[in-house]
Amino acid sequence: MDFTLSEEHMQVQKMVRDFTRKEIAPVIKEADRVQSMPAGVLERMGELGILGICLPVKYGGQGYDYITLGLVCEELEAMDTSLRVAMSVHVGLNSMALLQWGTEEQKQKFLKPQAQGKKFGMFGLTEPGVGSDVANMASTARRDGDDYVINGEKMWISLASKAHHILWVARTNPERPDPHDQLSAFVVETDRPGVTRGDIHGKLGVRAGSTGWVNCSDVRVPASHRLGEEGEGFKIAMSGLDNGRYTVGSGAVGLIRASLEASVKYAGERKAFGREIGKHQLVQQKISRMVRDYEYGRLMMLKVGWMKNQGLRNTRETSLLKWFATDASFDAANEAIQIHGAYGYSDEYDVERYLRNARGAIIYEGTSEIHQLMQAGYALGYRQDGELRCELPKYDPVAWQG
Repeated sequence: MDFTLSEEHMQVQKMVRDFTRKEIAPVIKEADRVQSMPAGVLERMGELGILGICLPVKYGGQGYDYITLGLVCEELEAMDTSLRVAMSVHVGLNSMALLQWGTEEQKQKFLKPQAQGKKFGMFGLTEPGVGSDVANMASTARRDGDDYVINGEKMWISLASKAHHILWVARTNPERPDPHDQLSAFVVETDRPGVTRGDIHGKLGVRAGSTGWVNCSDVRVPASHRLGEEGEGFKIAMSGLDNGRYTVGSGAVGLIRASLEASVKYAGERKAFGREIGKHQLVQQKISRMVRDYEYGRLMMLKVGWMKNQGLRNTRETSLLKWFATDASFDAANEAIQIHGAYGYSDEYDVERYLRNARGAIIYEGTSEIHQLMQAGYALGYRQDGELRCELPKYDPVAWQG
């Protein structure tokens, strides 16, 4: 086992870290306060190649591997979760699903401009009355000649008011006995007649990001925009979540690191009872747990990235990463506030924002409870991963960068 990062890995990591520190750090507090994305941030991420970092060059991407994607997400969330959320939906849930399931025509039409950062993508699974119970979704897509007519509403959608394309999952075959086989996936442009959308305000965290709703009312979509075959929507969504959860878990590792770094800095500056608080054992205990969880999480992140590079199914490992790292990031941020004392309770320091941002990741892309059930299912032999008609392509440096 070789855990050494390549020169390319470290160069990309530094590029993203420099970007966040120079361009995001000066504006992120105010963006969080006014609950709005910093102006031009998505376009800037596109210019830097971040939005296509792990996609093949022939489809407009940068041609780096899946480990690079994890490292990028770690760096983005170390600054603010909203940046990583954009990667989760645009790259993990949407673009990588197109790479895995799309036809060549679909990749040229939708994936290429997204990888180039000229268009932005989002993911439409959650509905007002449906979260973890995906098979019970109310959205429908009815075949009408060469088109599908889509109706329904998606809720808690990241980049809802920003994206140009949404990967929309809807019910197409209600007559099939298994509800999981009734769903299909579509790429829907948000400028089509009948599409309306808006942002949700008043969220606890990720306030510097766009989260909202998207409604389709008799929206006509060409059959050529269906991703995969009829009835494959559930499989497409779940495989997309494998990729999205990798980005979420990797980002959570970055939030643990940010909480640790902030705590170490403050513990060396603040004095109590005649000495810096870092000398007190209970403060050391809190910091040591952050160190432990960061190292655990990062090892899992690297393992999943390696598995993706090899073309190995990683649903179980990705679930474990997402569950562990998101829970640990919330704990780290909570302890960071405790170390900062009263100052940690105000937005003068970043740690209060870390706590608010960390809370959402315990819910979205599979609640911690769902991941506990998944891990128990694997351990008990109740859960097995079936083969997919289309697997995520393994990383091929020659093909990816050619």
